Amino acid sequence: MADPHVKLYPAHVQERQTKAEAALAATGFDALVIQSGVPFTYYSDDQDAPFKTTPHFAHWVPLEGPQHLLCIRAGKKPLLVRVKPEDYWYEQTPIGAPFWLPEFDFKEVPDEAAAWKEVGVQTNAAYLGDTPAAAQKQGIAAACCNPSALVARLDWDRARKSAYEIACMDEASKLGGRGHLAARGAFLEGKSELEIHQQYLLGVGCLEKELPYESIVALDAHGATLHYTGKRTQRNGRVLLIDCGAKFQGYASDITRTWAGRGIERAFAEIHKGLDLVQLELCKMVKPGLPYLAIHEAAHEKIADLLKHAGVIKLGGKEAVEAGLTHPFFPHGVGHFLGLQVHDIGGRQKAPEGGTIPPPPQYPYLRTTRTIEEGQVFTIEPGVYFIEMLLRPHREGPKKELFDWELIKFLFAHGGVRIEDNLLVTKEGHRNLTRPHI
Repeated sequence: MADPHVKLYPAHVQERQTKAEAALAATGFDALVIQSGVPFTYYSDDQDAPFKTTPHFAHWVPLEGPQHLLCIRAGKKPLLVRVKPEDYWYEQTPIGAPFWLPEFDFKEVPDEAAAWKEVGVQTNAAYLGDTPAAAQKQGIAAACCNPSALVARLDWDRARKSAYEIACMDEASKLGGRGHLAARGAFLEGKSELEIHQQYLLGVGCLEKELPYESIVALDAHGATLHYTGKRTQRNGRVLLIDCGAKFQGYASDITRTWAGRGIERAFAEIHKGLDLVQLELCKMVKPGLPYLAIHEAAHEKIADLLKHAGVIKLGGKEAVEAGLTHPFFPHGVGHFLGLQVHDIGGRQKAPEGGTIPPPPQYPYLRTTRTIEEGQVFTIEPGVYFIEMLLRPHREGPKKELFDWELIKFLFAHGGVRIEDNLLVTKEGHRNLTRPHI
């Protein structure tokens, strides 16, 4: 029996073809050539950085590796040219019979020059990729390389996920859930950050380089560094904040959990339990037509009430938010688009033609400002942290009496709490892709 994503893939490619043809017609191009990317070599070195496929190429086909070309023309089957060098240094895997192969006019060549030859001269073509100079040598004009009007339309289309993409993200969520459960077990056994990270990889069943982003495995105070990647070796932490995802056919999950052990402050235990409830309340808000900003604003108000109940601050709700009391505890946005990229493109895009909807000045790190629509996938990830550099200005400020500084002093050692799920927007509301697995 075929996996769900296999059966759904032909319709996904047809949708890509239809959307691409519309974008080409709207921007005046006859063809589109997308390159999978080229290796990036570190300065003054002979080693390459881990390779990442160009997202617009990956949107069509999960073919790994650099230099491949994809040519799209109206009314014609997409041409896919795989570059498979004659190379005894690195493994060159035979193509075999992958599920995606029948959807393309497929060619295999030994180098980039041969790939361009297969594509041929495409008059009035656009190029998407990271080596526009190579495209210009093939006769594609500089103004037609990564043209903003075309890119904007393709970025806009990526925000609405096809059934194939959703099936892939379901699988990525399942894999991420396995990793998180394995990591939780290691934490409860008193393992170090490094050991917890290693157990996560075993749980997912992947190499470190195959993760969608570098794992955040933070014990105790390290949880107050939002993108902490230290992997220290001390053991027996009281609190674990772990932010890790997994990939399937190029699509990512992005999951955060905070686990508490013994010996934590009563107030921190209340915050830990309460933030999980806050996160679920925010998830319940998700439905088409709601501005994403409304969820972020609600997160601040709910976090204010939570902090007041725990005794950390003396105001709650809108009153606390308007007084600026929540910002040092919750300094990031409540979520972001998710897909081929962990922080997927288009979260602030105004329209298919482009433009930007900037976040309000008081929330500069909010990555998503669009109105929620069916088919979008994004994260909901409120957090509460005890960060000295953010609280310091308030310690001697005009509102210092509104904080319990003695309690905060003890909470610094606990780092912070973040809970993150991945949500698919449905016609009536949403489906949580994460909670079934963890």
